[in-house]
Amino acid sequence: MATPQTQPRTDVLVRPLLETELSQADQMVRVAFGTFLGMTDPSTFMGDANYAHTRWKADPSAVLAAVHEGKLVGTCFSTNWGSFGFFGPLTVAPEYWGHGIAQQLIVPTMEILRGSGIRHAGLYTFANSPKHMALYQKFGFWPRDLVVNVCKPVGQVPPQMPPDTSRFSDLKPDEREPIYAACREVASANFDGLDVSREIRAVAEQKLGNTVLVWDGASLAAFAVCHNGPRSEAGSGVCYVKFAAVRPGPHAGDNFGRLLDAIEAFARCAWAQKINAGINVSRREAFQALAARGFRGESQGVAMETGDGSLGYNRSGVFILDDWR
Repeated sequence: MATPQTQPRTDVLVRPLLETELSQADQMVRVAFGTFLGMTDPSTFMGDANYAHTRWKADPSAVLAAVHEGKLVGTCFSTNWGSFGFFGPLTVAPEYWGHGIAQQLIVPTMEILRGSGIRHAGLYTFANSPKHMALYQKFGFWPRDLVVNVCKPVGQVPPQMPPDTSRFSDLKPDEREPIYAACREVASANFDGLDVSREIRAVAEQKLGNTVLVWDGASLAAFAVCHNGPRSEAGSGVCYVKFAAVRPGPHAGDNFGRLLDAIEAFARCAWAQKINAGINVSRREAFQALAARGFRGESQGVAMETGDGSLGYNRSGVFILDDWR
């Protein structure tokens, strides 16, 4: 959480976030966002979900810290998905708001993203905050589409996966590399070079949930990277879809429905009470399918992107769920 400032401080050091600072970073994210949202106890923001530890462990080189007189006062997490990258959460301790620290974090964050080889970048911010939009516009990001964070109670589906679906955790170690390749192929078919292998690995290695796979014979038709449970990015009782994609084609809509069935079955098996996901409303068919399945908006923001946005994958006919927060 931060507001723009024309005169950045000169006594703030920006450097990589250290592992020993993760608990401080986690607490700062909670307090900053909880304060901005007007919570009575800001420290309870996100409950027992956790972004700081999971994202740092996935890629320590992509996380920056702002330090003032030895005190951690800001952090910025960036994410590389192959040809696409985004940053967030960008956090500044409330007592340091208005001191230009956000800008000092964004400059090297953009260098990290450009150095990772992406060809398009985006971010998520509050749709009702002109200050945030003005800040990000300074770095070439412009508001484009509404993003709805949807949720749905988990229904009484049978506690097993539907036919022609599987879970990444059920694979033997020597069976996993071909699955990474298959998921890259599905994602890249929607936007050339899109690759969320890092998310799949993080979920598997950190035991944050599972990746659900939907098959069309021997071909992967769709997949969903899901977090669930405490200390993941979901929290207790929640199945959170971090990213999901369907192979484009004449059967994409039907396969998206099959993927939603598989996600709900996995959520039930994981004893989750609800499913959370993010959807950019420019992916009209996917948004309509979610609404038809009983998903309802829980909160919303705006996607800001570099360029005119036409380079990205936010367009009609794309069946992708993701969250840039």
